[in-house]
Amino acid sequence: MAVQSVPTIKEMARQLNLSSSTVSRALNGNQSIGLRTKMRVKQLADQLSYAPNLNAISLKQKKTFIIGVIVPNLREHFFSEAVCAIEDLALQNKYHVLINQSQDDPERERQIVESMKSLRVDGIIASLSKNTQSCDHFLALRNYNIPVVYFDRVPNRQDVHKVVFNMHGGTKDAIEHLYNRGHRRIAILNGPESMASSIERTNAYKQVMIKKRIKIDMSLVVSTDLTQAGTFEAMDNLMAQHPRPTAVVTMNDYVALDVIEYAKNTKLKINKDLCVISYANLPIINYLQTPPVASVEQYPWQQGAKAAGIMMDLIKNNDSDEPLVFQHVIIDGKLMVHEKKKR
Repeated sequence: MAVQSVPTIKEMARQLNLSSSTVSRALNGNQSIGLRTKMRVKQLADQLSYAPNLNAISLKQKKTFIIGVIVPNLREHFFSEAVCAIEDLALQNKYHVLINQSQDDPERERQIVESMKSLRVDGIIASLSKNTQSCDHFLALRNYNIPVVYFDRVPNRQDVHKVVFNMHGGTKDAIEHLYNRGHRRIAILNGPESMASSIERTNAYKQVMIKKRIKIDMSLVVSTDLTQAGTFEAMDNLMAQHPRPTAVVTMNDYVALDVIEYAKNTKLKINKDLCVISYANLPIINYLQTPPVASVEQYPWQQGAKAAGIMMDLIKNNDSDEPLVFQHVIIDGKLMVHEKKKR
């Protein structure tokens, strides 16, 4: 059985008795080509099932039309929703998205960056792993003219493009909500200390305590490595204190779920013996019998869409001689109070 040849612009031009450049311009909707010619070219393209040669286009335009996206993992609803927003905007701009997960491993993250560099992606949108302490592997991409936009988990640098959640404002709202409910021994359950969000959360906590004229007790600020075992250990340290905290602000809803499990195991009643406020506002929270009293919505879709928008602008102006201005976008959150379920 003969293998059918792949239709080309040259072959279409031969059949239509047109030049290859005319067929190419017609396929691209160039206004210099008349409507009748465009219709003839389109009709033949449909008959032959013509598809543009992306490699040829990439060589001509010096672009691959691929954006790399690196996130810690897609199991977290936050990152999967952010990636969906990135994909939507990329497709609108005729870009493909190459998604990789670092699994919170800095070495794996470095390997992914190297692979994307080898593929000559046109840009990378990244959320750093929880253990990444240096972003030199990303900064090195500047030598290859590959722009990088960070979101959510971002480096603590000014010379980068980044989209972040307003951690200070969200933490302030969370602590003040607990204060208004009568809590004074309020704990903070952070992620790893190296994460910028942990530092910001701690600073906001201190500022609110000072404002409320409550003595700052740093023994109430603990960290978890984001595993259940790490969270349980951190909770053991908190609940061993005298007096023990009556409320805890956790790094995210996943950590909050582990705190709720810890409470069950230690016979503590959630939101009675220990009130919980978290971040992210996962949909699953609405199905819990005893959800956190509140969760700070961080709007992952908006973060992903904004990061993708910045990336599209950077790619478009990549050859510009204009001085580079690093974009820092802050997304405000909202404290979502969960009503007590009626039984």
